[in-house]
Formats: sequence, C-alpha cells, structure tokens
Amino acid sequence: MEGDFIKINEWLLPLSWLYGLGVGFRNFLFDAGVLKTHAYKVPIISVGNITVGGTGKTPHVEYLVRLLKDKMRVAVLSRGYKRKSSGFVKAEKDTPMKMIGDEPYQMKKKFPTITVAVDKKRTRGIETLTNQDSNKSDIDVILLDDAFQHRHVKPGINILLVDYHRLVIYDKLLPAGRLREPLKGKNRADIVIVTKCPKELKPMEYRVITKAMELFPYQHLYFTTLEYEALHPVFQKTKSTISLSELSDKNILLLTGIASPRQMLEDLSPVAKSITPMTFADHHNFKRKDIEKLNEVYASMPSPKLIVTTEKDAARLITCENLDEEVKKNLYYLPIRINFMLDQEELFNENIIGYVRKNSRNSILAKAKDDHKAQDGNYPGNRPRTISFRNK
Repeated sequence: MEGDFIKINEWLLPLSWLYGLGVGFRNFLFDAGVLKTHAYKVPIISVGNITVGGTGKTPHVEYLVRLLKDKMRVAVLSRGYKRKSSGFVKAEKDTPMKMIGDEPYQMKKKFPTITVAVDKKRTRGIETLTNQDSNKSDIDVILLDDAFQHRHVKPGINILLVDYHRLVIYDKLLPAGRLREPLKGKNRADIVIVTKCPKELKPMEYRVITKAMELFPYQHLYFTTLEYEALHPVFQKTKSTISLSELSDKNILLLTGIASPRQMLEDLSPVAKSITPMTFADHHNFKRKDIEKLNEVYASMPSPKLIVTTEKDAARLITCENLDEEVKKNLYYLPIRINFMLDQEELFNENIIGYVRKNSRNSILAKAKDDHKAQDGNYPGNRPRTISFRNK
C-alpha cells in the first residue's frame, strides 16, 4: 500500500521542527525576492523531489532524454554527486566516472549524442552550456537532474517525483522523517509524478492518492511504474543478455548502493530461486574490503548463481580492482525504464514537447511550433516559460 516504507523517528521530531524553521526561512527569502531566482531564454525542465533519495530521478530523466533527443539538442545538467572534481565539467566520450559522478557517467554512456555536464552551481552550469553572452547555442533544452531545491534557477517546468511507498503527505521533515523541506514545497511543482506504483494499482487507490495529495488546479498529477529490462553483462560484453524469466532456477546475489533497494528486492524475489542482498549506502564508493567481501559471499553461494546490480552501481564497479574472474564473468546490471499508467503517456509527452517548442530559440523548433499552431485552432497562447495543461 502507499506509504508502506515510511518510518518516523518520533523522538527526533523536535529537531525536525528546528530544521523546518531553517528551511522555511530560506524559502521565504526566495519567495520575498531577497534571494534571487534566475530565468533563462533556453527551455529548462527540472526533475527532483523533496525527500532524501530513492524516487527514481534517473529513469525519469532518461525518459525525457528519449522523448526529446531525436527532435532537439538536449543537455543534462547534474550536480555530479561524489565526483572527484570541482566546478563545471562537460562529459566527453572518455571522461572517467570519478570526474562527473556515477549517474552522469551512466547517462553519457547510454546517450552519447546528448550533452551531459556537471556543476554544483547550476546557474553557472546553465550559463556555460548556453553561452549567455551570445545568441548562439548548441542547446535547445536543458534537463536539470535533482534540482527541485535549487531555487536560484527558475525552470519552465518543475517536475516533482513522489515515491508511492513514501508519499510525502505521510512523511516528516529530517531527521525524524526524510522530507528535505516542509510539505508545502510541493506547491512549486508544475507536474507531480507518483513513482514506483504497483502495476495492479486499483482505480480507487488512484482517486484516494489524488485527493490526498491536495494539488492546485495548475498542477498535473501522473502515475508511473517501473519496468525491468533484460540483464546486461557488466564486463563480458560479448555475452548475451539474460531475461528475468531465466532467473527462476538461479540464486541471486543482489548488490546495491542505492537509496531505496527494497523495491528492487521485492520485485526480484518472486522471479529468482533465492536472493542474497548485499546493500550499501547510496552512491557508495566500493573499497578493497567491499570487493573482498563480495568475492567471498559469491564464492560461498550454491550454483547456479548470478550477481545482479543496478546501472548506477555498475558504473562504479567497472573501475574496481581485485574482482574475482568468476565475479566479473557473472556480474550483470538491471536496466530500468518507467511506464506511465492510466494512458497518461501521450498527454505528458505533448505537454513537454509543446513547452520546449513554444520557448525555443531554435528557428527550426519555432517553425514547428508555428506550423502546429496553424493546424490546431485550440493551441494555447505563447506565454514564455509557462505551461498549460488541458484535460483530454
């Protein structure tokens, strides 16, 4: 059921109250204009959350990349969490993972034709990508990864992700819960997506969640679920992929360094003979002792056996030394995609593409916008950096 992963540390609630005062004051300074928010000519779509980790940001950003990359020039700008560099770094084909972080590295490897960059200071990152001193830019749209709290930038579309199993309406502020800011922060979102929904979610549950979220008329609510693809080998590139149905007779060592591995564990348990979890903190840098433990645990497991990890963890594991050959031969990562529920995909796609075309500086995209406007008498007015949702 929704919210079933939430655990509140009641004894920490006084500290949560103090934390809320600090975050609330910061938001007040932005709302009052004391702290400045910058708007840009290039279309900007922000994807983030108001909880600590684990809402599915990367697969949702990847969905946007797939939607836009063949129609326009896309850039993804991330903080580059736990990277071994500073300032602005643009990813190239051979940029090491440690210089940009695991998620940007994964994104660049998967989509080599798009621009991927990292900068803790997002305003500087946007200005560097778009060359604000010039009217020329190689970028038609920028996707901001994990930037809902980065209020120095005013995105054209602000997408808030909410984990079905950790609905923000039931959570508490840090450190008692996992909210980064008070619940009213969700009011800044143009789009709210409830992620990781069970595929068998009943119509009544949709209605209950929709009412409980208490969104404003200008906000649009979507529901998505996770879709697992075939397993890919991390090292043995000549080996073929493995479908989930082929795991039924295998003992799986599930190796994760992500914020919320519980969903993955629950999803894989029914399709495997057995699961042995080996869990680390989010973005964990695997050290020698971790690799030795991995080798040891895998060697002790009965055959037939396999190691399954995430794409993000694979980006870090591929640079690790001292992995046993048997481990390397049987180490696979599990790609994840998201699917929209309630036949909402087309509406979501239209809203995203329409916003980018309306606000693009690219003459080709602008022409496509005008052509579409001429064909559709109900096309909404051209209001820069805003979006309009129309019910189908």
